[in-house]
Amino acid sequence: MAARVSESYVLRTYPFREGDLIVSFFTRDQGKLRGVARRARKPKSSFGSGLERLSLVNLTYSQKETRELVNLYNGELLQSQFDLISDFETSVALDYVAEISEHLLPEHEPNERFFRLITAVLAHMHTRVPGAIWAAITYFSLWATRLSGFLPNLANHPERSLSPESRELAGTMLRSTLADLPTRTWNKDTALDLRRFLVRQMEEHVERRFQTPPMLEAL
Repeated sequence: MAARVSESYVLRTYPFREGDLIVSFFTRDQGKLRGVARRARKPKSSFGSGLERLSLVNLTYSQKETRELVNLYNGELLQSQFDLISDFETSVALDYVAEISEHLLPEHEPNERFFRLITAVLAHMHTRVPGAIWAAITYFSLWATRLSGFLPNLANHPERSLSPESRELAGTMLRSTLADLPTRTWNKDTALDLRRFLVRQMEEHVERRFQTPPMLEAL
């Protein structure tokens, strides 16, 4: 059972047994996996701070075909989002990206474009320009829906709640990278109708209600 190393985003962790963690992580080469990080909650753990939400980590793990969970051995932290967590609005936006990714991504299916989407969204949040999180989560919601295969044609969609401005913005986002979007002023109300529509699409697809969209709207 040879160990392998994958560049990964940590999506979620939760306690498992005494001192252990279950970790859901999205690898660049193997897709989303879940594993057990032994003694990760103990002092002087080999994982250190590498299992924080949306940390980019080189995770070392091994996998048996007969087991659902892989065994995690250690993680080399490549990028922390710690400086973003200090801002409450951005912290909620990180929760949103992690929750959507956790529920949309199927297990064991590599998705390089989704991996690059998360990278671009986090990079945009790190710019700290005013309104950056609202541009980032709108772009993320649109492309997460598209990459998951259920984004309708917004230009001709009969949804009455979508304004012409939001339809136009969606078209621009589908043709541009996040970094190359035309300069505009962003706030929580910009394209709110579009984000609400996309959240409904995603919730219908996974057949569950997300916890973070109401938190974003309450900011």
